[in-house]
Amino acid sequence: MLKIRNKVWKLIFLLTTIFIALGVERGESMNANSDKILLPNDVRKLLNVDNKEIVELCKKTSVNPKKDSKGQIYFSVDEVRKLKNAKSSVVAEMSEKKSALSLVSKPNSQAVVNNLLDTLNKMENSITTSMSKILDEKLEGMDDVVLELVRCKTENENLKNKVNELNKENFKLKNILNSFKPLMCGFYIKKEEENNIII
Repeated sequence: MLKIRNKVWKLIFLLTTIFIALGVERGESMNANSDKILLPNDVRKLLNVDNKEIVELCKKTSVNPKKDSKGQIYFSVDEVRKLKNAKSSVVAEMSEKKSALSLVSKPNSQAVVNNLLDTLNKMENSITTSMSKILDEKLEGMDDVVLELVRCKTENENLKNKVNELNKENFKLKNILNSFKPLMCGFYIKKEEENNIII
């Protein structure tokens, strides 16, 4: 008997839930059931949405879900009706946007693509010409600079060679000068050549 009673209560609960769900889906008046509550899980199933969409619909319809003493969120049947109406309006808006997008014909979109390609080609050509002009202006004097650099380098090498030759000549002259021995009254006598180093 107890098992039958439990089954009957479960059946009543199940029928009540189905009746509420059918009433909310069909938009039937539920003034008698307006004090009934639905959990977010039930709302997700009824509206076929996820939590994020429920939050967006709540913001759109200004529905504030309530919390029970255990901190669990619940919705009234009227609030669920509002959410369902908001969802149907969102679906209608989306279908209107899709139909408006489908109005754009393929030849029009091809013309837009061709127009974009032409614009990109023009931009590329203008950038290329302006960059080549700038580079030509900057490199215009570079030929003269390179020639001047080569001339300076050869002149520098020539000067180094002359300095080396002058150093050798200076060394020879110092050796020759050291080969003379000073005497009185500004006279000099040449030393023997054995002591001199000649390079």
